Amino acid sequence: MRTMLILLATMFTLGVAAPALAQERAPEAAPAAAAPAAAEAPAAAAEPAAAGEKADAPKLDAGDTSWMLTSTMLVILMTIPGLALFYGGLARSKNALSVLMHVFVVFSMVTILWCIYGYSLAFSGEGSFFGGFDRLFLSGIAPDTLAGALPTIPEYVFVAFQCTFAAITTALIAGSYAERIKFSAVLVFSALWFTFAYVPMAHMVWGGGMLAKDGALDFAGGTVVHINAGIAGLVGAYVLGKRIGYGKEALAPHSLTLTMVGASLLWVGWFGFNAGSAGAANGTAGLAFINTMLATAAAVVAWIAGEAMFKGKPSMLGAASGAVAGLVAVTPAAGFVGPMGSIVIGAIAGFVCLWGVSGLKRMLGADDSFDVFGVHGLGGIVGALLTGVFAAPWLGGTQAADFSIASQVAVQAKSVLVTIVLSAVVAYVSFKVAAVAGGLRVSEEEEREGLDIAAHGESAYRL
Repeated sequence: MRTMLILLATMFTLGVAAPALAQERAPEAAPAAAAPAAAEAPAAAAEPAAAGEKADAPKLDAGDTSWMLTSTMLVILMTIPGLALFYGGLARSKNALSVLMHVFVVFSMVTILWCIYGYSLAFSGEGSFFGGFDRLFLSGIAPDTLAGALPTIPEYVFVAFQCTFAAITTALIAGSYAERIKFSAVLVFSALWFTFAYVPMAHMVWGGGMLAKDGALDFAGGTVVHINAGIAGLVGAYVLGKRIGYGKEALAPHSLTLTMVGASLLWVGWFGFNAGSAGAANGTAGLAFINTMLATAAAVVAWIAGEAMFKGKPSMLGAASGAVAGLVAVTPAAGFVGPMGSIVIGAIAGFVCLWGVSGLKRMLGADDSFDVFGVHGLGGIVGALLTGVFAAPWLGGTQAADFSIASQVAVQAKSVLVTIVLSAVVAYVSFKVAAVAGGLRVSEEEEREGLDIAAHGESAYRL
């Protein structure tokens, strides 16, 4: 235990003391989340041939395109099977298949909705909360059309990459209402929440909307993805009520092996999530990549150290949860902070999220089945606020020399509050509409039997 505490103290010291070393490298300025700012301009467009001559038009870059295609596949991997297995292992065996079904089908449905109208409303037009209809049904896009925000890759690739963000965000919420919700309610809620919570947040932060104009920093989805989903999950836990036996009998995970495999796939896929949000194969992608490694590792160590101190034993579930907490917290910061700053962010998130799934959860009294709020919501808030601190150049960050921590934290706090209010209101209304449309919760008999058989007529395991 003393060794672990010394290690954590050393990491924190390095995070504060190393900025001078980090500044010597002068990392590239980072674009936010593959959408808000353009990637590095191609070399051909860097200098006009002669004074007064126009710079070359944007050109497709094969390296950037290859990286973004790879990143898109990595994010799909982190959802199906990564997130599905992570949640599936946390469920009881009689509900494991239903959880896999929720993630798999929600991912599929949102993919379709994104390409019909979601992408257009998020990334075209100039509204404060919603975009326009210029890209409805992906109209106006051809194989040789380059993405406006990332002019070195095809727009179809940009559409696909951003689609994976929309799909995994909506699927994340499934961990909060697991083991007692009707499948039809999952579909109705997911469609409504995606349309009226995810799409406007994506536009406000990454599509040139209100929060982008304020200067909010969210590299890959602290507000848009994690706080957004975490708040919706907490609301869902309240609206559905507690599972039968919650607080009275053990509702333990049926397979921590599956959960560990799922967490590992999430970690691997998250490199596409964060490093892909650089929008190009460049130095910012490299910075986001190493920050994703370091913050996650720091959160694992912090979480199990906290467990050892307060519970007596470190657990595999704790290590897996700590990894996700670190991934969540570094997401908004990945391209804006230095490596030592990412270690501090990860370590803080590990301790805070451990409290979130234990002490805070008891205070809130909500049956958030797989701690979507405690890990994603709380971790996203920690990451969003600390981004405003560690993005400072004198702490190893990538922002300009006149960067103000106080001003940026205020902007970050506003973006957090906007996300909380919007997601909470939309989630509450969406769950209520789902309840009216076909009912929200399964019967007591079906819940006791398990949703695998009751809802899908199948079983995760053949005994």
